Amino acid sequence: MRYLGIDLGRARIGLALADDILRAARPLRAVERRDEAADLGVIGAVAGEYEVTRAVVGLPLNMDGTEGASARMARSFAPRLAAALGVPVDLFDERLSTFEAEDRLRARGVSARDMKALVDAEAAAVILQGWLDERPA
Repeated sequence: MRYLGIDLGRARIGLALADDILRAARPLRAVERRDEAADLGVIGAVAGEYEVTRAVVGLPLNMDGTEGASARMARSFAPRLAAALGVPVDLFDERLSTFEAEDRLRARGVSARDMKALVDAEAAAVILQGWLDERPA
């Protein structure tokens, strides 16, 4: 089974991949947001290219566990994504995923200037890895 991790932002969507064999999420890329139809088309093309069987969308909860506008956006996007991809879509708590992604990039020596282009895909990998870690092997 192959999994697609998705960090759904307002400007960009980060994408990451993992499978059941290695169980290690890796950043793939970030795509600029346009409109929902185009966004679903890009994600669908990636999912098809990598034969994805399940997707995981980050659910950006507030630190106290409540849901704000971004979480509501993710909740409404997930069923439309599932319909577009034809695969199950899970939501996963993504609190602090961007901070962890930035820490990972800094640890690899990525400059602040280059970080913007990489952080969304890295955050998608953080989300997907967290989801994988909570599932039995």
